[in-house]
Amino acid sequence: MDRIWHLACPASPIHYQFNPVKTAKTSFLGTYNMLGLARRVGARLLLASTSEVYGDPEVHPQPERYWGSVNPIGVRSCYDEGKRIAETLCFDYQRMNGVEVRVARIFNTYGPRMLLDDGRVVSNFIVQALRGEPLTLYGDGSQTRSFCYVSDLIEGLIRLMNGEHSGPINLGNPEEFTIRQLAQLVRMQINPELQLEEKPLPEDDPQQRQPAIDLARQQLDWQSTVSLEQGLPPSIDSFRNLLELADGCGT
Repeated sequence: MDRIWHLACPASPIHYQFNPVKTAKTSFLGTYNMLGLARRVGARLLLASTSEVYGDPEVHPQPERYWGSVNPIGVRSCYDEGKRIAETLCFDYQRMNGVEVRVARIFNTYGPRMLLDDGRVVSNFIVQALRGEPLTLYGDGSQTRSFCYVSDLIEGLIRLMNGEHSGPINLGNPEEFTIRQLAQLVRMQINPELQLEEKPLPEDDPQQRQPAIDLARQQLDWQSTVSLEQGLPPSIDSFRNLLELADGCGT
């Protein structure tokens, strides 16, 4: 059977909020078009959904059965609600048309080959630290995230696509860190003398984010294996190379 990997959509707030209408259209129309293609050619489709469907969760950690707490008209809703309607389309196409779907709810992921202007917290901290700049905390840094290394995520996606469970299935590292703890880890690996700088917390920024991965363990025999302490050094090396290349090009 043919496979369609539907991964299209900006995932960083700085990028998906740049043109929120286009972000929402990508999630809705992009998924609609890919499901139509899957129906026509008899392909299985995997949707890269997101932990953002849980919004600012009132249940912790977040299991797949939790329906979430999302502001439908906030600045993040173009992405949050876009992915929620994308999931809806997937399961409606499965029920109505027999399209085989696989839905992954991806939690914070990082690793080598991210862009310098990615805009998410791991890349922001590493780039700021390598440039000798203060690390920016939004709020007091007490909000939590869970960080999955890219190789672990890829393995989970492959197992989901090739497995028999439609999902949705959480894919992420269940080890939880405060943003301040992440900043300290990055600082210690690059320059312990760097300062931390607090700025106002963005609107609707989730206070907690941690995946319950029981379903992934049961259905996919999958769990993350790379700790944050193990995954940061190759990520830092990748960003260092990108910065050296950018400096060499005069940018």
